[in-house]
Amino acid sequence: MLLPKNAQKIPSGVWALGFVSLFMDASSELVHSLLPALFVSLGVSMAAVGAIEGVAEATASITKMFSGALSDWLGRRKILAVIGYGLAAVTKPLFPLAHSAEVLFAARFIDRIGKGIRGAPRDALIADITPPAIRGAAYGLRQSLDAAGAFIGPLLAIALMALLSDDIGLVLWFALIPAVLCMVFLLFGVQEPDAIPAARDNGGKRGLPLRGADFAQMSGSYWLIVAIGGLFALARFSVAFLALRAMDLGLPVGLSPFVLVLVMVVFSLSSYPVGVLADRMDRRVLLALGFIALILFELLLASASGYVAAMIGIALWGVHLGLTQGLLSALVADCAPDHLRGTAFGIFNLVNGIALLFASLVAGVVWQLLGASMTFYAGAAFAGGALILLLATFRSRHWA
Repeated sequence: MLLPKNAQKIPSGVWALGFVSLFMDASSELVHSLLPALFVSLGVSMAAVGAIEGVAEATASITKMFSGALSDWLGRRKILAVIGYGLAAVTKPLFPLAHSAEVLFAARFIDRIGKGIRGAPRDALIADITPPAIRGAAYGLRQSLDAAGAFIGPLLAIALMALLSDDIGLVLWFALIPAVLCMVFLLFGVQEPDAIPAARDNGGKRGLPLRGADFAQMSGSYWLIVAIGGLFALARFSVAFLALRAMDLGLPVGLSPFVLVLVMVVFSLSSYPVGVLADRMDRRVLLALGFIALILFELLLASASGYVAAMIGIALWGVHLGLTQGLLSALVADCAPDHLRGTAFGIFNLVNGIALLFASLVAGVVWQLLGASMTFYAGAAFAGGALILLLATFRSRHWA
């Protein structure tokens, strides 16, 4: 594995946050990997799937804006992370108790509120405790451990489904175990700095978060990253559609969690090396490669005639995640003012949340009206637009 070019070690707090992410993702993705099969068993329409997934993910992203700004204003991030992860943990029993689309919607909605509360403060905390020279590696490490949890969860789902005779409701109860472990690591393994830059420290004046003056302090480079990330998110509808496409092409329902396993194994293996490389070169070059990988994925899924070809395309989805998710976080941290870092992550995630909501809603409707292939062709078009905008930044005077 590649090592950072300097001798500095990634802080222990980043490792702890990585394992917090690992356990919560193992819990959440155990649930998430079985949702497509649960949708089918409950007779949920494709349009409803798009609405449930889009609103759920958008809720998380929109909430991040306010929690990020609040963490700047308070000068504290861990307390919000504890609330967010704790809320996600206590809502896990709702999933095995769900017997209708409405209950599934409520469960996903509450769970994603928890994700939204914790996301931006956690990402800002990583930047607070990590030297800039190894920030790419730090975000890559956390993303790698996060992705590891995201494939451990589906593997557990596959094994438990086999052992428990495909009893989805019973299997979903096991998601509580890693959720509890997540809280143990967070409460006892993560220490934030005694003081972090706070937006309320404005010449001794205590101002409210999310002021117009805060937005004006964001650089042109930051707003370009926001625009690129938002356009790119339009191509990244819910992973549930990947599993549904694979099942549509012949993948047995019992193996549907393997879709997420494949994505996250590739994601986990690629994230940290990409993060280390990002500390050595222009991060936009690696980001462009990630956009190209997503375009290839979309085209392959659109034209696939069997689930084997679909699984190759799904592996490319994991490659694009490894090449983009940690890099986008590192770029946001680089471009944001230190005292508004939480706000910057919040704005970025708000824009992404709106885009993800639109993407999943449109994906469900297009699939239902025009077929699966057109859904993925549309995704490729949005990814191509994001790539063009990214390439334009190499000549932009707004890029620092």
